[in-house]
Amino acid sequence: MSTTPNGNHPAGWTLTSILDSQNEDITYPEEVTNEKPEGWDEEAAGDVKEGYCIECEDQPAQVFCESCRDNFCDVCFAAQHRKGTRKEHKNKPLENEPKLDNETTVSANGRAETADDEMDAEDDDLFGENESASCSMSAPAGLGSLHQPKPGQPVGNWFFERAKYIPVRLTLPERKFLRLLEAALTVSEYTDKIDTLGFNMSKPKRIVAQIREICAIMSGLVLAADYKQGQELFSDRDFEANSEFYQMIFELGRRYKIMNPDKMRTTYGKLVYLLQDSQLPQVKDILNFSCVQPIETVHLVLERHDASELLRDDLIAFATMEIYSDGRSRREVQRDVKKKEQAIETLSRKYARNGLSQEQARQCIYSIGDNHAFLRTNRDPCERMIAYLKQYFHPTHPKDNKSSLAIRSGKGGARLSHDHARQYSYVLQSLTLWKEILHDMFRLWSHAEQDLLSPDVTYRLRDTGQGLNRVQAAPKTSRLMHEILHKAQSSIGSWVGSSVIHMGDHNVPNAFMFIDKYSQIYRILLPICNTLSQIPSLMEKPAIRSYIEDDFGSAENLYREILGDFFRHAFDGSGADNFFDAGSCIDGRLTSAWNWCSNLEKKRYFPCFLLGGFVGFDGDW
Repeated sequence: MSTTPNGNHPAGWTLTSILDSQNEDITYPEEVTNEKPEGWDEEAAGDVKEGYCIECEDQPAQVFCESCRDNFCDVCFAAQHRKGTRKEHKNKPLENEPKLDNETTVSANGRAETADDEMDAEDDDLFGENESASCSMSAPAGLGSLHQPKPGQPVGNWFFERAKYIPVRLTLPERKFLRLLEAALTVSEYTDKIDTLGFNMSKPKRIVAQIREICAIMSGLVLAADYKQGQELFSDRDFEANSEFYQMIFELGRRYKIMNPDKMRTTYGKLVYLLQDSQLPQVKDILNFSCVQPIETVHLVLERHDASELLRDDLIAFATMEIYSDGRSRREVQRDVKKKEQAIETLSRKYARNGLSQEQARQCIYSIGDNHAFLRTNRDPCERMIAYLKQYFHPTHPKDNKSSLAIRSGKGGARLSHDHARQYSYVLQSLTLWKEILHDMFRLWSHAEQDLLSPDVTYRLRDTGQGLNRVQAAPKTSRLMHEILHKAQSSIGSWVGSSVIHMGDHNVPNAFMFIDKYSQIYRILLPICNTLSQIPSLMEKPAIRSYIEDDFGSAENLYREILGDFFRHAFDGSGADNFFDAGSCIDGRLTSAWNWCSNLEKKRYFPCFLLGGFVGFDGDW
């Protein structure tokens, strides 16, 4: 998030109007006139499709507001009736909600009804009810799975819906092309030459020249790596004739980045901005081909070969489960490994068909397993921190001053003033929101790319206080974020602070910046969780035990001091030059967390982090 306010406003603006434009608590008048503006065409305007939300017009209506006399979806109703007199409006749920086209009939036991629902007899014996009960997929204590089906339970549509946004794992030949792409992007100066002012050549011509340069670099690298293949591809030196090859190369980079957010940290920005520019109509006219193709997802591959029922097979939970070794014997672990391997072979053999080999089916199953690993690394630290919060701190009445999470504006760098109960709720809802965001990160990334690569949404180059940035609206990403926010608010029951989501402004210029911000959450929480998990083993060493007891009294006190300081000052609204850029808004919570990280070496418990193996919030664990 930028730490510099907007600064400039159009001429004629008064101080009052400027403050009103930034006020997050504006309430709007209830009564509006029904008069139509001059020249209004009823037929051209069109009506909202029956059964859909009056506000967004693309989601099924779920609530009827008795005061507004309109139908809303849950998200829009919550957004429109959050404050002011509208908060008192009475509503009732709609009985007949329209079904979406892609809804699937689900049986009483929660499993999608399909024609081919029989498993082989040998698979029934291997993964029977008694046997599946002993299979351990559970995470360490305190970790949840957000309703992820466990082995032996009906999977329903959970994997089917999630697989729509899970990219397929790269094969070995594809990884070779990925290295070529990374090499070409590393030496490219694309953003330096495009996102600049005062250039002699027109921007479309500069864009085309840079895209052709990157394509030429990749062509040369392919030729150097495999002369025969390079000759077949580029003998005529026609970029348009090899458009499918370039589309495939660029798609590999996007797919790899989604599954590995910590990779391509310096090159993905160039790639997505290059593809964004290639979608401009004037650039397409000169290039004569498109550089963008859809991401290859698990659902897309299986649906293409009429094998999507694999995702509704109950055996998929066994085939994609994560196997933990903590506190378990080698025999138990090996037994689970064998079950998982047999489940993968059974599914790949059962759903292999013309065009879809067993190896491709296995690749799809492995990709779902990669998604589980992503959730464990990124989402589960949020679960751990929520468990620590509930374990060491009381929701309303702290035991003493050291157990109090109260903060006061101006003290310790805080910009907010909360008593203990309010700060406890504020921290809990922030971690819950982060958990929900990371659970749906692949879907958010899909929507972000649709916004970034849409030819209908243009950007403008603007100085946001952190250099020139591409400011672009992100309607699909913003819509999904409001759905996630509404889900988090509903699960908690109340909301402390602002619920403003910055998107397409000087704080978060575009969807790429938004995704980049929230993919870094695990870099904050994982080192803290790992350090806390190392404290029991540190206490077993006499010298370190003596240090901890002399300085902190006990390991319990050390836990409370680290967690208390984090829960107070990583969520105190600090980290920016003004309240509108940080404070209590959705993005401001992450800003203050990063600000706490930057001050960690000044804390008196910092040596305990070093003793636990801490190397930095940007290091590898």
